[in-house]
Amino acid sequence: MVKKILAKGYVYLTLLFLYAPIAVLVIYSFTPSITMQWQGFSFDLYKDLFDPAESAAILDALKNTIIIATVASVISTIIGIFAAIGIYNMKNRSKEAMLTVSKIPMMNAEIVTGVSLMLLFLMFGIPYGMVTVIIAHIVFCTPYVILSIIPKLQQMDNNLYEAALDLGCTPMKALFKAILPQILPGVISGFFLAFTLSIDDFVITIFNIQGINTLSTFIYADAAKNGLTPSLRALSTMILVSVLVLLVIVNIITHHDKKSKTKAVVKTKVGKQNKTISKTKGANVWKRKELPF
Repeated sequence: MVKKILAKGYVYLTLLFLYAPIAVLVIYSFTPSITMQWQGFSFDLYKDLFDPAESAAILDALKNTIIIATVASVISTIIGIFAAIGIYNMKNRSKEAMLTVSKIPMMNAEIVTGVSLMLLFLMFGIPYGMVTVIIAHIVFCTPYVILSIIPKLQQMDNNLYEAALDLGCTPMKALFKAILPQILPGVISGFFLAFTLSIDDFVITIFNIQGINTLSTFIYADAAKNGLTPSLRALSTMILVSVLVLLVIVNIITHHDKKSKTKAVVKTKVGKQNKTISKTKGANVWKRKELPF
């Protein structure tokens, strides 16, 4: 009894520690107070957020963030699909080596990745701006996409691709008709993960940006200069809701994929059982016909 109480208390304390700051952010996004004192329920911060006169810089940073995240996540997803398929079809030693190499950007400190990319762009004379940030985010996000797709490839039937080729499909058509539908949940999960990481990133962005702002760099500069602008509380709440919606979508897709696979397995088993029963019945009928009476 005591162990159960302590276990539940530990879980609730952990949840409180993790989600209490988020709850405070959401609650205070509905009051216009600058000093974090409750001044009554209001949507003023949300109204100010979408007022160009009040929040032009914030909206510009939001626009840049969405453009960078969308382009980077789409390109990293495309690269991740082909990279994951290529790695999966390698021999064991090469596969393990490539998987280890692809995980380096994830295990590496972000500051190292950011500085190394900054020096690379400087060496080739590429001016810092939106293009350099997009390239940096592609490098950062692609390993996460690969990591999301590889498990789906391992669950896939390896004979599907060969069967598609035997039926007359070209290699590219077989890829889109046989392989891609099987790994689609992993592709969608990888895309949303890349999108979220790109929106959230600060360290890699700050080293490779100049002349424009993203949300992370704007919030950092705003907090260092004047303290946090109250409208950013409303914006952070909206981003939180968007991330939760994306998470729900990914979970629904994953659940639907598992459910469809379970149904397919059940149908296959039922079909085999029906065939076995029909064969047994046929054999029994044949035996009866052979009886002397």
